[in-house]
Amino acid sequence: MKSRWTEHGAREAVDRWGKRFGEAVALRLYTARLIGADSTLVLHGGGNVSLKGKLRTRLGDDVDVIYVKGSGQDLATLQPEGLPAVDLAYLRRMRSLDGLTDEEMVNELRTHLFDASAPTPSIETLLHVFLPHRFVDHSHADAVLAVTNQPDGEAVAREAMGDKVAVVRYVRPGLDLAKAVADCYEADPNIEGIVLLHHGLITFGDDARAAYERHVTLVDACERYVEDKSRGRPLSPVFHSKAEPVNLAAGIAPVLRGLVAVQTGDEDRPYLRSVLEWRATEEVLAFVNSGEGRELAAAGPLTGDHLIHTKPKPLFVENPQWSDEEGLRRQLEHAVDSYRREYKAYVSGHGGPADQLDPSPRVILLPGAGMFCWGKTKREARVTADIAEHTLSTQARAHAIGRYTGLPPDHLYDMEYRALQRMKLGMAKERPLERQVVVISGGAGAIGVAVAETCAQAGAHVAVTDLDEQRLLRVIQRVQERCGTGTALSVTMDVTDEASVTAGFDKIVRFFGGVDVVVPNAGVAHVAAIENMDVDDFRRVMEINATGYLLFMREGIKVLKRQGLGGHIIINASKNVFGPGKDFGAYSASKAAGHQLGKVAAIELAPYGIRVNMINADAIFGDQETPSGLWATVGPERAKSRNLREDQLPQYYRTRNLLKAGVYGHHVGNAVVFFASNATPTTGATLPVDGGVVEAFPR
Repeated sequence: MKSRWTEHGAREAVDRWGKRFGEAVALRLYTARLIGADSTLVLHGGGNVSLKGKLRTRLGDDVDVIYVKGSGQDLATLQPEGLPAVDLAYLRRMRSLDGLTDEEMVNELRTHLFDASAPTPSIETLLHVFLPHRFVDHSHADAVLAVTNQPDGEAVAREAMGDKVAVVRYVRPGLDLAKAVADCYEADPNIEGIVLLHHGLITFGDDARAAYERHVTLVDACERYVEDKSRGRPLSPVFHSKAEPVNLAAGIAPVLRGLVAVQTGDEDRPYLRSVLEWRATEEVLAFVNSGEGRELAAAGPLTGDHLIHTKPKPLFVENPQWSDEEGLRRQLEHAVDSYRREYKAYVSGHGGPADQLDPSPRVILLPGAGMFCWGKTKREARVTADIAEHTLSTQARAHAIGRYTGLPPDHLYDMEYRALQRMKLGMAKERPLERQVVVISGGAGAIGVAVAETCAQAGAHVAVTDLDEQRLLRVIQRVQERCGTGTALSVTMDVTDEASVTAGFDKIVRFFGGVDVVVPNAGVAHVAAIENMDVDDFRRVMEINATGYLLFMREGIKVLKRQGLGGHIIINASKNVFGPGKDFGAYSASKAAGHQLGKVAAIELAPYGIRVNMINADAIFGDQETPSGLWATVGPERAKSRNLREDQLPQYYRTRNLLKAGVYGHHVGNAVVFFASNATPTTGATLPVDGGVVEAFPR
């Protein structure tokens, strides 16, 4: 590991923050971000930094404060507001206390902030307080944990880092750990760092660069030690598969998603689903295919800080029966059930609420296919996967120099269910389509974009499919800018090509894990009287609007059934199903065919808990950002037949419906959300979204 400090970068930080917050705070933020930018040091809100300094109060008093990272703040993007200032003199006096509960500690920290709206200071604030140094850095460096997570971790750490460090055995973060670290430093003030077994590394100094570069030097020593000691002891490959991981993952992801879903007992929302992040790098595959992988995975996480994301251990499935589909499903079902029983026993054995938790694995390791990580959102799943991937890598390196050893179950439980840790996960109220995956054909068109955006705003993850790759990318950018990174996936798909549809759904299930709501929407139109209809034009419209719906539904049904969680098919039909117009025979017939397919599907799929409903929309023109391709094609002819200018069409269609209402894409999106949220136990229904067109009333 090399230092990333540059004089240019330091000057930029001072120019950015120094004038308002002072040079010391600016340099504190600079080195904090250097640490946060290196995933081998910290991940997703892990690690900690602090700065001791002065703060002038409203009354003009200069008081001693400690600026310490707020709980859950990400070092890589740390802002001044993420370094709340706390009364240093008061906190130092807390070293005289014999004990302090989490609730008491949070109260003391929050009541001695200088900004009542600031984030709660870190769980390890007192550790930083009790050390005398101006700058303190703390990481969970992979290389350090590979060295310390050994049966003789203290001796190995000293061998790797020499006499520049002291070593503290694992102590629960809080007052006790803070005292132990302070005592350790005071016993030898010449040290440049303190190693916390099963926890990480602390370095310090009187300036930002010294504290940071001491950190880099000690981590580098551990990296060199591991590299030197591990030569000739790689993991031994024992599992071999002829099938490619991408193909195995596409087939098994929906099965796993169904198995890890938690039953709620609520008929209207029977399952809590999860979203997938799948990883199959060379390193991950080497681990899961090895003879040592199962034992290493069972040994536990690198540090207790990771537990809120990964649980104490992953589910490792030995010798999956890839050649026997039903046998593999039974094998996985048994494995997940066993994991749940063991996890409930672990929680209840430590006094926890075994009947009020999600006992499913967050990480599943499958030889041949890789690593399957689950979360409430794609972002959560990625966090879990990042941590799990670093864990596997570090466990392998620890094995290469000795024997990887994790924390005992009592310490793991203490950290996993510690209220201060679980607060980092947040308690936001779930939206109607939270945890669901919606896939939309024709997603780059006016209706498809609006459906995608409305569903994403309702909490769903959306897979948007279309032939037009460039428009798709713009749609994904629009949805993610408004609804969050990871909420949308673009899939280039030709709904008339069976192979393209299959490949598209494979991509979706590898990305999200499965599908919950299938929205056949891709469509084209053609204007011609029946007597003048060209057969090729008719076939083209039928191929896209009817056969395309069939292929899209058929592939979606396969995924829904493999999951076993019910689900929805919501067909965007048309007002023309019940109220056709002249010169619109190809379009009306194709939409009626798709509508009829939906009715039949409702009958066939009800035993599987899959609901099928239809939406009959009318005259949706899109917006400036995403105009309707359909109306661009048929608008001139429709305007001509009504003796109108093309720009008069929207007002014409608005005034012809009973409500005199404008009908927009987001109204179709709202209808999709209504059906997909199980607001009513409805299947086989048709919902008009047309402002009220009498001849198109469902009959």
